[in-house]
Amino acid sequence: MHIFLTGATGFVGSYILRELIQQGHTVRCLLRDTDEKLAVEGNQIERVKGDITTPKTFAGTLRGCDAVIHLVGIIDEKPSEGVTFEAIHYEGTRNIVDEAKDAGVTRYVQMSANGARPDGVSEYQVTKWKAEEYVKRAGFDHWAILRPSIVFGDPGSDNVEFATRLAKTLIKPFPILPIFGDGKYKLQPVSVEEVAAAFVQALTLEAAHEQTYCVAGKEAFPYTEILDRITRGLGLEPKPKVPNPVWLVRPAVHTLGKFGLLPISPDQFEMLLDGNTCDSTAFYEDFEVTPKAFAPENLAYLKERA
Repeated sequence: MHIFLTGATGFVGSYILRELIQQGHTVRCLLRDTDEKLAVEGNQIERVKGDITTPKTFAGTLRGCDAVIHLVGIIDEKPSEGVTFEAIHYEGTRNIVDEAKDAGVTRYVQMSANGARPDGVSEYQVTKWKAEEYVKRAGFDHWAILRPSIVFGDPGSDNVEFATRLAKTLIKPFPILPIFGDGKYKLQPVSVEEVAAAFVQALTLEAAHEQTYCVAGKEAFPYTEILDRITRGLGLEPKPKVPNPVWLVRPAVHTLGKFGLLPISPDQFEMLLDGNTCDSTAFYEDFEVTPKAFAPENLAYLKERA
C-alpha cells in the first residue's frame, strides 16, 4: 500500500518508517522541511511539505494514498509559538482526517496515548481523547487507535525518549535522586520495536478495525524501580533517593515548570503521579510482536545516548 505518514522524523516515527519499508509499503512523508533527515532513504519514500496545523500547506498531498498513519504529538507546549496540545493533538488530527476523507483514503491509524480521557489530569490526555473521538466519527472503512504507554528504545542521535531524558537530566547529574512523593506510582514501558510493528499491522489487521488498544509492556514497575533499571542500563549502581512531599513540590513545578525552568512540565508532573499502566492483554493477543523487557541489557543504548 501507499501510506501517508506524519511524524516520520520523530523517535517512534523513525521506527515505523523503517517497518513500513521492510514490509514492502511505499511511504509519503509529511515534513515541515523536506530537507529533514529520515531514518531510511530510497525510492519507496516520497517527501511532501506541510504543517498539520495549517491545512492549506498540505492540501492535495494525500491524494493517491491508501492509508494514513498519524503520529504527530508534543509533550511540551510553546504557546507563544502556537504550539499547544489543542493545536497539535486535536486540531492537527482534525486537519489530517478531513484531508484524508477528501482524498478518498479508506484506512487510518491514529497514535494516541495511554491515559487519554475526557477527565484527564492534563490537557495532554484530554486533547488526545478529543482527537480519538474525531477519528471514530470520520467514517473510515478501516480505522484503529493505538495508545502507547511509556515507549523506550534507542532514539538515535537526533531524538530523545523518556529513559534518555531521565538519564541526562536526573540520574547522571545527581548523586542523590529527588523523588516526587513516595515514588510508588507505576509505569508500564513498552519497546519501540513492538509499537512500530503494531502500527504497521494495524493498517490491515481485521481484528483491529474500530478498536482502541492499550499498547504497554507486560510488566509495570514503581517509578523508583524504573530509575534503578535506567541507572543499571547506564552501567551504574542504583543511587539513594530522597522523597519530596507532593504538596510541597506541586506549587513549584506548576510555577517554574511552565516556563521551562525545570526538566519536567506541570502536565508531565501530574501524569507521572497519575501513573501509566493498563491492561495490554488485547494488544498481545491481536498483534504479532516480540515482547522486549524493560531491563538493563535492553537499556544499554543509554551509555551512548545519555
